Amino acid sequence: MSIDIKSPTFPESVADGTIANWLKAEGETVSQDEVIAEIETDKVVLEVLAQSDGTISKIIKSEGETVSSSEKIGEYEEQIESSSETSHSKIHHDQEKKEPIKKHETNIVAKKKNGPAVEKILAEKNIDAKVVKPTGKDDRLTKADVINHIEQEHKADNSLVKKHSSSDSREEERVPMSRLRTTIAKRLVSVKQETAMLTTFNEVDMLPIKELRSKYGAEFEQEHDVKLGFMGFFVIAAVQALKKFPLVNSSIDGNDIVYHGFQDIGVAVSTDRGLVVPVIKDADNKSISEIEKSILNFSQKAKTGKLSIEEMQGGTFTISNGGVFGSLLSTPILNAPQTAILGMHSIQERPVAINGEVMVRPMMYLALSYDHRLLDGKEAVSFLVSIKEQLESPERLLLNL
Repeated sequence: MSIDIKSPTFPESVADGTIANWLKAEGETVSQDEVIAEIETDKVVLEVLAQSDGTISKIIKSEGETVSSSEKIGEYEEQIESSSETSHSKIHHDQEKKEPIKKHETNIVAKKKNGPAVEKILAEKNIDAKVVKPTGKDDRLTKADVINHIEQEHKADNSLVKKHSSSDSREEERVPMSRLRTTIAKRLVSVKQETAMLTTFNEVDMLPIKELRSKYGAEFEQEHDVKLGFMGFFVIAAVQALKKFPLVNSSIDGNDIVYHGFQDIGVAVSTDRGLVVPVIKDADNKSISEIEKSILNFSQKAKTGKLSIEEMQGGTFTISNGGVFGSLLSTPILNAPQTAILGMHSIQERPVAINGEVMVRPMMYLALSYDHRLLDGKEAVSFLVSIKEQLESPERLLLNL
């Protein structure tokens, strides 16, 4: 019996997707719940699973083609076992019991089989598959993995100065943007053009937080099975500041201001494919240990490409930590349609004046970018000062001051 292979049902926020990889070719057999193809959307890579055992009979949509939600992309013939086939399978099952190691090895090879588009690029560029970091299911390579690898190699080559090369040997390579990178580029340009973005800066003395982590960090990790990081303090400080200044937690929808009665905090995470922003839902109801676990979970999922669209939807405020890359000061760009975004930076020991004396303290610059159409400087600066005060006096976090 012929069965249609359809793309997954996309959420309302996703208009369409692109066939990134066919893991099975026409004529190949598939098992129930086995991944047949991968579809790249603006946010995540979705997997197409086989409904039952069968054989791929026809591929309608080729790799690189655009597909809509629940669109037919291929066909496969369902495998129907007869009574003779059932008895025959039992014989095979008995034989397989005698050779478990061989079967296991075969399954590993099958799981790690790459799609034809991936193999084509690897062959054309003469790239060893072993040197490319996989993000697909069962450590399979996706088309985006190979393209990202090529881009990284290209950057590395450009950083080397070829003193003895002649002008005739200069080479260029044109690599298409991934769908995610294209979406990021369009959104950033849109934000710059459609908002009145402004940034205000401040600095915070991180000594109280560092002393707190040094004193209770080991006990915290032992109790909650997660490290006590800096981000948890910033999320809680942001939540309490958003409650004091609800306009910062709002958004613009046409000519209306939408006030959100909850605090869903987006945490920007950098991956090989680009920047993604998973959202900690109802952060105002979570403890610092729950927040740290959420951040760790999102980070691990982002690195392996396992974040779902639901985990990246929504958000009323975003925090971006450029300090992990060594950034001392930057201007974060708004995550539309949100009104503001907080930028964290590197902690540097600097001389500062405290009670009339010069002391060396671990200082961090904070940056708050905001939409000036909705927020005036008074609200934006007051909001940032509130975060600064809470971090410099952690007891304020407990007392909600």
